[in-house]
Amino acid sequence: MKKALAMILALMMVLSLAACGNSDNPQNSNAGGESKAPVETQKPDDNQSGGEVANKDKPLVWFNRQPSNSSTGELDMDAMNFNKDTYYVGFDAVQGAELQGQMILDYITAHIDEIDRNGDGVIGYVLAIGDIGHNDSIARTRGVRKALDTAVEDGGTIKSDPVGINADGSATAVKDGKLTIGGKEYTVRELASQEMKNSAGATWDAATAGNTISTWVSTFNDQIDIVASNNDGMGMAMFNAWSKENKVPTFGYDANADAVAAIADGYGGTISQHADVQAYLTLRVLRNALDGVDIDTGIGTPDDAGNVLSDEVYKYVDAERSYYALNAAVTAENYQDFMDATKPYGPVSTQLDATAHPTKNVWLNIYNAADNFLSATYQPLLQNYDDLLNLKVEYIGGDGQTEANITNRLGNPGQYDAFAINMVKTDNSASYTSLLEG
Repeated sequence: MKKALAMILALMMVLSLAACGNSDNPQNSNAGGESKAPVETQKPDDNQSGGEVANKDKPLVWFNRQPSNSSTGELDMDAMNFNKDTYYVGFDAVQGAELQGQMILDYITAHIDEIDRNGDGVIGYVLAIGDIGHNDSIARTRGVRKALDTAVEDGGTIKSDPVGINADGSATAVKDGKLTIGGKEYTVRELASQEMKNSAGATWDAATAGNTISTWVSTFNDQIDIVASNNDGMGMAMFNAWSKENKVPTFGYDANADAVAAIADGYGGTISQHADVQAYLTLRVLRNALDGVDIDTGIGTPDDAGNVLSDEVYKYVDAERSYYALNAAVTAENYQDFMDATKPYGPVSTQLDATAHPTKNVWLNIYNAADNFLSATYQPLLQNYDDLLNLKVEYIGGDGQTEANITNRLGNPGQYDAFAINMVKTDNSASYTSLLEG
């Protein structure tokens, strides 16, 4: 009897413990009451949680140099669609180029009584070309030629080739233009143009431009009435070397601080490509992708700090996945408004909350550390915005000659959350994407 009672009590204890176990750990049982192995807690998706992300999936912004065929200008859409968070940031090259040409034409019209230095009825100009394979340089050369009626079309496209020396107007890449001002007709001639490329291969080279103007002057002297340049770096080199002293109006592009200040000393004018807006967009697009918010946040739509841009200073072309800042002419009438080239753009200069927008690491390169616009204007603006957007940016300065000088310093892309790339040549996007795919 005692033995039977002990067996009954033992059985009751087993059943009681089993019932308690199922109550405390419901995941260990199923509807049929059978025992199951414990279910491992599911880890959140790394891509969703901000954990490890494959390099090929990290946000990427091409800036300043749009991936494209350097011969045709056709966009490299493989590069532009590298991943869902890939974009380009630059400026409207055609609008800016046409604005530069119009600025020069307006100056000639307003100063027609003194512009023809030797009184021969020919308004002669020389043109410093930055990079014959760069779409921005091509656009600016075309813009000047179109405005001054010296353009020659080939298949509906204005030629942008340098003419070398064109003393007699026989060059095939340009023609003698005609302008009628005040009832009098003037001939306009591109006396000379050249790609400003140094012996090491760097383009947009200011030193080369400074030396070249001396060569042109020895050939043409007072036939040169206008000096035009694809950028301010080359324009200022020519201005300081010759045209300032000889009071020949010189026109550039970029609104670099020294060029804007030089307008007071006779520099003819420049074009602001709204570097303040471009620099902001370069980092803002990365910030939005890293935060996982709508790409328009803080751009066309106010962010949580109130930062927003108006459509007067930028446009977005969806088919090209590209943001373009709009340009403004800077002349003697308004140059004082552009004196501080490194000041953040007011409507997008409010600090983001670090709690909602935690610090992220960005790798960013400048194709040529010696480029005046990029090093003296664009990078200082980026360095102002990186703090405002809570981005820790590593800045890499290239030599302006080879992609390898830059890519060799991207040995461990895994330590960065996003990338901003400024190529030496617009054709060479694969030099960078191959490192991110590897």
